[in-house]
Amino acid sequence: MSPRLSVLDRSHVWAGGHPRESLRETVRFAQQIEELGYHRFWVAEHHGVPGVAGAAPTVLASAVASATERIRVGTGGVMLPNHRPLVVAEQFGVLGALFGDRIDVGLGRSLGFTGAVRRALGAEDADRFWAQVSELLDYLDGTADVPAVPADGLDLPVFVLATRTASTAAELGLPLVIAAPLGEERMRRAIEEYRAGFRPSSRAQHPHVVIARSIAVAETTERARRLLVPEAWANAWSRTRGEFPALQPPEKILAREMTDRERTHFTRAMSGHIHGTPDEVAAAIADLEARTGADELLVTTNAYDPADRLESYRLLAETVVPA
Repeated sequence: MSPRLSVLDRSHVWAGGHPRESLRETVRFAQQIEELGYHRFWVAEHHGVPGVAGAAPTVLASAVASATERIRVGTGGVMLPNHRPLVVAEQFGVLGALFGDRIDVGLGRSLGFTGAVRRALGAEDADRFWAQVSELLDYLDGTADVPAVPADGLDLPVFVLATRTASTAAELGLPLVIAAPLGEERMRRAIEEYRAGFRPSSRAQHPHVVIARSIAVAETTERARRLLVPEAWANAWSRTRGEFPALQPPEKILAREMTDRERTHFTRAMSGHIHGTPDEVAAAIADLEARTGADELLVTTNAYDPADRLESYRLLAETVVPA
């Protein structure tokens, strides 16, 4: 038995494509993911990023929820420093009122990718994240001075996205969503600290850990590895040029003459993922669960060709039997 499988889609733009095509593909992908039996489908928030179309997650979540019937829909996440908690509570209240108990509230603390984006957003200090989440919970629970119509009284599960620290989720008694951008050892320490410091709340009596991870599955190990190449190169490009670009075909990337700096960042971006044949991936997921005790996996895999991506998710769904 394995952790539940969910999906985070960032609405990546493909080279030569238009953001509107990526957003429509996100909605189609959500419908396909629902048919494959995944538990949740979340969308992300990015601003001023040419290679990512998802700038308004609650708006996109509404489109996804409208096009699906059973799968849970949410955000991974709304970046709370960019918004007022009351407005966020009201937005999710509208989603919950329209789509019942299928809506998840995923919250993050990241600021804009560049200084210019942060200034344009007027983003608040991310150090106030705990206070912002606490204020948002008051609105959702109906205990704030101002009512967050129509959120009050709705069942809206709240998740905290974390990379460096999990203290906010632990102290407020909320489920934790965590990735390993700084290495798995640091992620595992954060999970241990979360479980040790968890305070039961009306929203969660026990710790709940969702690990975000790219997982690519194909008939051969090398084919699965190639699925990871476009996003790895986009990450390397962003590290060397300060801009996350549209996804390129893997064969074009692998034929490039990379500089030493580009090669270093590309190699780093290609590491830390799970990829391989169904049997290899099943074994890797079992190892990850044993090391972390994950309750759920939030799969973040992207590929240049949507058909290749869908096949990977289909094979993964057939490989993993949820607990």
